[in-house]
Amino acid sequence: MTPRRSHGTGQFRPEDFASIGEGCVFEPGVLVFHAERIHVGRGVYVGHQAILKGYHAGTMWIGDGTWIGQQCFFHSAGDLKIGSNVGVGPAVRILTSVHREVGRATPILHAPIDFAPVTIEDDADLGVGSIVLPGVTVGRGAQVGAGAVVTRDVPAFAVVAGVPAKVIRMRPDDA
Repeated sequence: MTPRRSHGTGQFRPEDFASIGEGCVFEPGVLVFHAERIHVGRGVYVGHQAILKGYHAGTMWIGDGTWIGQQCFFHSAGDLKIGSNVGVGPAVRILTSVHREVGRATPILHAPIDFAPVTIEDDADLGVGSIVLPGVTVGRGAQVGAGAVVTRDVPAFAVVAGVPAKVIRMRPDDA
């Protein structure tokens, strides 16, 4: 059995981040791991009990004016880039790594890990409880429906929903 070790308490100070802009709000109960690998823009809001899980090898970027709801979980082992003015509903999960499938003789837990970046472009919105899987880009201004599981790229200004998420329409041009 592989020995286990703690990732720490998740307690943080603003000076622990790789960079952090002015006017950010971190509500009580937010946990941050490997803050030295996380860049936070200006005016970012992070809701109660969210977890920003940096990693020793990946980097997380959160753009200016982004709003992150309570109980979100972001894991940036494979790099996570969240643009500016992105809305992230409560309980959203973003993952950048997955265990490789190597056959039945190896427990999945002990299989090698593959890393793939996730990008959420400017002005996008991720609905409550949605999940974004490794290697996905959510395009500018796209909207992900509540509870959707995003397994592939989402075009700019598309609205996606379902499991797996599928394009259901395009957002209209400005009137």
